[in-house]
Amino acid sequence: MKTAEELVQLLSLEKIEQNIFRGENYQAPWKRVFGGQVLAQSLYAAYQTVPEDRVLHSMHGYFILTGDISMPILYEVDRIRDGGSFTTRRVNAIQNGKAIFSMISSYQSSQEGINHQITMPNVPPPDTLVSDLVLIEAFKDKAPDFYKNFSHPRPLEFRPVERINPLKPQKQQPFRHVWIKANGDLPNDLRLHQIILAYASDYNLLGTATLPHLDTVSLNDLFLASLDHAMWFHEDFRIDQWLLYALDSPSASNSRGFTRGNFFTEDGKLVASVVQEGLIRVKK
Repeated sequence: MKTAEELVQLLSLEKIEQNIFRGENYQAPWKRVFGGQVLAQSLYAAYQTVPEDRVLHSMHGYFILTGDISMPILYEVDRIRDGGSFTTRRVNAIQNGKAIFSMISSYQSSQEGINHQITMPNVPPPDTLVSDLVLIEAFKDKAPDFYKNFSHPRPLEFRPVERINPLKPQKQQPFRHVWIKANGDLPNDLRLHQIILAYASDYNLLGTATLPHLDTVSLNDLFLASLDHAMWFHEDFRIDQWLLYALDSPSASNSRGFTRGNFFTEDGKLVASVVQEGLIRVKK
């Protein structure tokens, strides 16, 4: 999967019955269903039942079971509420009769109100940086395991501000900044851009929580898995234009890492925020 068009095809579900949809899986090289895929497909399913004048403003989800990459996922939508200004939906992603992911999302009609935001971090712009795939290519022979795990093509381009040398990992503060953009042009459809940003938001979160520990453990020694994920959408945006993903991890404890993230446009507008807690377990 190399282009935004391929990603849109993956996230676009087949309608099976009223409120029931079916989706296929990206055949990820790590042989597990990617959490961002389930999250984005759940939002796609919910959006099929939401009035046209309502736009997603928040979602909260739990990753319950590891998804089987070899079989489709069913998405069942519960139309919890249609109010005067807000619409609420619950979605369960199901395999083998069991929920592997459960999400509640809320949608709102456009309204006027007070406005403020934090300032975007002062980091180099994306046109002065190179993609992570270019950086990883330099380690093809020197660190083949690292190259194998992280060199697969993606429908999104990532340009990291901070660099990590897998041959000489060093302890770092738990902060990371990554520019993200879809590989290809997308339709002028805010719903679609929100769904794809949700897919993208599952990248880099747990890795940020490992940064203070790279002097004692390598990424190959760790098992990482998302546990829960929440997201808020503040302003309109396009994912086929550069967005800065500014991440920080305030805490890690009891084999869990907690990470926050904010998405900014190139001109500094805060468009979305993310929090996630994930499992970070040292392999035995």
